[in-house]
Amino acid sequence: MTASSASGFPQTVPQPVAAPLTRSAIFLVTKVNPGVGNEAVVRSLSGDLASLLRAVGFRDTAGNLSCVVAFGSDVWGRLFGEPRPAELHVFREIRAGPRLAVSTPGDVLFHIRSQRKDLCFELATQIMARLRDSVSPVDEVHGFRYFDSRDLLGFVDGTENPVGEAMADATLVGQEDSHFAGGSYVIVQKYLHDLGRWNALPTEEQERIIGRTKSSDIELDEAIKPSSAHNALTTITVDGKEIKILRDNMPFGQASTDEFGTYFIGYSRSPRTTEQMLDNMFVGKPPGNYDRLLDFSRAVTGSLFFAPSATFLENLNVD
Repeated sequence: MTASSASGFPQTVPQPVAAPLTRSAIFLVTKVNPGVGNEAVVRSLSGDLASLLRAVGFRDTAGNLSCVVAFGSDVWGRLFGEPRPAELHVFREIRAGPRLAVSTPGDVLFHIRSQRKDLCFELATQIMARLRDSVSPVDEVHGFRYFDSRDLLGFVDGTENPVGEAMADATLVGQEDSHFAGGSYVIVQKYLHDLGRWNALPTEEQERIIGRTKSSDIELDEAIKPSSAHNALTTITVDGKEIKILRDNMPFGQASTDEFGTYFIGYSRSPRTTEQMLDNMFVGKPPGNYDRLLDFSRAVTGSLFFAPSATFLENLNVD
């Protein structure tokens, strides 16, 4: 896919933001340690990422190994100088009563996906071997596809993702920021679920909270769907047109602990779309009409990154 449909710059190739959904994923967030040498190592790895990906993925091309690398606001100037993506900023904390969308540190995000867990692990290992002491790990989450693309709450996740040309239009920066055409904004959050309390709810009540039927994944009729339903609050319209994002959320966790939930990742042409969704969820639309899912799930991380085009990355190591 090129960025031509969204940007008018057909020579710009995006990163594999729109890679097919896979069975496994690793979400790796790091901080770049101080020092010009460390910044050079990160730039070098970013420029070589495509070749490293090919070397690991060639072991099983049917494994659909892919990786998107994205950078936070605090590190962008240190790595790349000016200009910078027009809407890149630190993730903004949202606080509304007991509900909190935290903002947590993160300089570089690696979103690794494959049908095979071992390919994800091998690529993550090779990436960290290259970076070595130049970065410090912040968070590493290993996600898995759960049955028929369901989250641990039992509902299908990602039903409303855009497809085809609509996907490029939703996720890729265009001529509004021509220096970064083909790039994409990425917001990630790790949610922990209280499954005991959630599973104690009747299915009908769960469906009213989500806004879809649990078994068949059919959207509830508007006549019975509450305005606080998750899918009602995360539907964003501008001038009568729905503005979509691309989600590739993954369940994660360990059965022996309470550290399990959903890792949210949303790619968008502008972070304002995802930010509006989160405002609606945490604050409410109108205020107070918040997403009842947050009574059972809490966000423990929150970061905003920019994934520049593959063309941008390939040019990093050009003399």
